[in-house]
Amino acid sequence: METMGSLRRTHMCGELRLDDRGKEVVLMGWVQRERNLGSLIFLDLRDTTGITQIVFDDTISDDMFKKAEKVRAEFVLAIRGKVRKRQSANKDILTGDIEVLADEIRILDTAKTPAIYIKDDDNVSESMRLKYRYLDLRKPFMQENLKLRAKTAKVVRDFFYENNFVEIETPMLTKPTPEGARDYLVPSRVNPGEFYALPQSPQLMKQLLMVSGMDRYYQIAKCFRDEDLRANRQPEFTQIDVEMSFVDVEDVIEINEKFLYRLFKELKGIEIQIPIKRMTYREAMDRFGVDKPDLRFGFELVDISDIVKDSVFKVFSGAVKNGGAVRGINVKGYGDKFTRKDINSLEEYVKTYGAKGLAWVKITEDGMTSPIAKFLEDEELDSILKRMDGQKGDLLLFVADKNSIVFDSLGNLRNEVARRLDIIDKDELNLVWITEFPLFEYDEEERRYVAKHHPFTSPMEEDIDRLETSPETVRAKAYDIVINGDEMGGGSIRISNSDLQRRMFKALGLSEEEANDKFGFLLEAFKYGTPPHGGIAYGFDRLIMTLTNSSNIRDVIAFPKTQSATCLLTDAPTGVSDSQLEEAHIKLDLKNE
Repeated sequence: METMGSLRRTHMCGELRLDDRGKEVVLMGWVQRERNLGSLIFLDLRDTTGITQIVFDDTISDDMFKKAEKVRAEFVLAIRGKVRKRQSANKDILTGDIEVLADEIRILDTAKTPAIYIKDDDNVSESMRLKYRYLDLRKPFMQENLKLRAKTAKVVRDFFYENNFVEIETPMLTKPTPEGARDYLVPSRVNPGEFYALPQSPQLMKQLLMVSGMDRYYQIAKCFRDEDLRANRQPEFTQIDVEMSFVDVEDVIEINEKFLYRLFKELKGIEIQIPIKRMTYREAMDRFGVDKPDLRFGFELVDISDIVKDSVFKVFSGAVKNGGAVRGINVKGYGDKFTRKDINSLEEYVKTYGAKGLAWVKITEDGMTSPIAKFLEDEELDSILKRMDGQKGDLLLFVADKNSIVFDSLGNLRNEVARRLDIIDKDELNLVWITEFPLFEYDEEERRYVAKHHPFTSPMEEDIDRLETSPETVRAKAYDIVINGDEMGGGSIRISNSDLQRRMFKALGLSEEEANDKFGFLLEAFKYGTPPHGGIAYGFDRLIMTLTNSSNIRDVIAFPKTQSATCLLTDAPTGVSDSQLEEAHIKLDLKNE
């Protein structure tokens, strides 16, 4: 293969315009495609900025022409030539009015036929895309996503620097924690039998930075969680981490609304409305069934438990008598879009969230169609229709069960129905703060209360006295920012008093000894003067998904993992040699499955 020799790139492939006519230029890049017409050869040369058409004709030397005849897709070339007006303009590309008439070509490297096509709409499987990620990253949309990611990081740094935040890196090797998701553990070679954990977040370190008097901190931080994955989760992910001293909820929300305004204005040209609307956790659950509601469409939940609590229809009345509820949604105006088969499909969908079934009523021109109508008194049915504003053309869907299942199944069902109807405006940005979360939630498996967010979240002052007596009623000084039904960030005011922090650990079932073992360094630090403090962490990858209208987190990360936390490109994770295990003082005890 050849070298660049004395050639040096003068322009990028996407930069040339009609104003550059007559200029001698040097371009370098990959061949997108080639077309040999005998006496003419056309090449589309591509780099990260775009494509320029290269032309070879009889004005070039025979040696150079023969070299151009050998070129195939994805060869790496250096081209020297003169810019001229293109006879047949291509309005689909920015350089479509010009072409470069080549007088020199250097083949810097050849290429096999790519395992995947280098174009945006190739429809290749995701596993192939991840295995050949270096080829996948040549696609324009992937490169644009990563450029926007870099630009977003700059906006983040500019904003927080201008508002007196200090960027501080916190450790990657830290102490394992007993709460939250599973840690990724790292064995210590020099401390046999002991382990570090990769950080799930910089939570404790940023609180210690507030104790140290740094006042305002931020970091674009790598975090790690060993948990089951979904489309918008990765085992290693990035977050924008922020903490402030001498603040309460209003102060944190105010500065972050300014940040979000700046972010969407600079990157999308959209001026979001501030202050951003707010909704308590209780209201969000009652109206939408989830704590991250998508407000771009209706189908809100309606509680009919009081209407059917004494019904002869035991599915409904039994759920209420057992402490549960009966709620429904009105798919208003779209009843004729759903066949019986479609409704059966929706029933199978809610069963994945624990629901035993899905009751329904369809209101048509001819009256009502419903398998449950015959079990309901006329008065009950009339009250239900009135409560749910049921009219001709509507489809009413109901779930009866314990509250957690009703909320979970209906909250996700309304999203699924909207997706199937394709009524969600993908260009709309709908932001909402969710506030006043419960401080605790009950874990059925562990049979104890666990922290809804994390154990360092401060309770609301008026609820502190109920920490020990009725923890389920205690609200947290916590807040999430939700955009189009996705949680983009979450934060809280932290506990800044060692006595209150010990009470919190006790409420979570941690003994004094366990609390000291796991968090003794934090409790000790709190003894030396701790300012009131709080902050927020944004899912950086999720933000980029929103900014690029991506539905898959793997489209906004250069080298992501699969849903089974593997890397198809490098085959990680993989086994290691016996000598490496011995050095780390590890002996495997693998069970045969």
